[in-house]
Amino acid sequence: MTEFEGKIALVTGAGRGIGRAVALALAAAGTDILSADIDLSLAEGTASEVAKLGGRVIAQKVDVTDWQEVKNLLDYCTDKLGGLDILINNAVVVKSALVEDLSVEDWQRIMDINIKGVFLCCKFAIPYLRRRPWASIINIASVAGKNGVPTMAAYCASKFAVIGFTNALAKELAKTNITVNAICPGIIYTAMWEYLAETFKRPGESLQESWQRHISTIPQGQPQTPEDVADLVLYLVNARHVTGQAINVDGGMEMH
Repeated sequence: MTEFEGKIALVTGAGRGIGRAVALALAAAGTDILSADIDLSLAEGTASEVAKLGGRVIAQKVDVTDWQEVKNLLDYCTDKLGGLDILINNAVVVKSALVEDLSVEDWQRIMDINIKGVFLCCKFAIPYLRRRPWASIINIASVAGKNGVPTMAAYCASKFAVIGFTNALAKELAKTNITVNAICPGIIYTAMWEYLAETFKRPGESLQESWQRHISTIPQGQPQTPEDVADLVLYLVNARHVTGQAINVDGGMEMH
């Protein structure tokens, strides 16, 4: 029996990219999974892949900005799977625009999903996590939560907030059985980065050329993968004396 067997994890934004990779890595290690996403078909797609690994898995639609849906999700998780040991807050949205051009609606949507969603999931998960011998909250932030990026002010603000929230919550829970950490991915070819590479194209530049130009800013000279993030998740779940941290997975881009 591994240290993951018998544990139960809830992953938001599990339908693709980082969320999917994390769900699969946890499942491969022996964890039961609730795959949650705003798009139920995507959540079910990840769940079907998890099921092939032999563990218990359920899929559920959730809007992480709706407190009642989030509460119901946590109740559903513990009712159907029997508890909660690991919470992965991965649901995210991005928008690139100059501050003067960014709509109030887009600003609010980014804040609602990227930070309010983290708050709500943590709020309603903590009572269940307290019941377990050891539990872990991992919030997916970004290196854009450590350094600002032009035309990404709203996204950066939301990710700076995730890091601050993570550190504060870790200190609140430091004498309990729950660790709280953030992971800060760098440049990973997910749907988000496909959008950004397209948005940041220079005149006459193709999408692939834009992507390669961004890769060239990484000291290691290659992009990270969703699986790289999943590897760190597996470590943090069992790192009982690592809490309140925001750890980069970025090929050396950031030092803090």
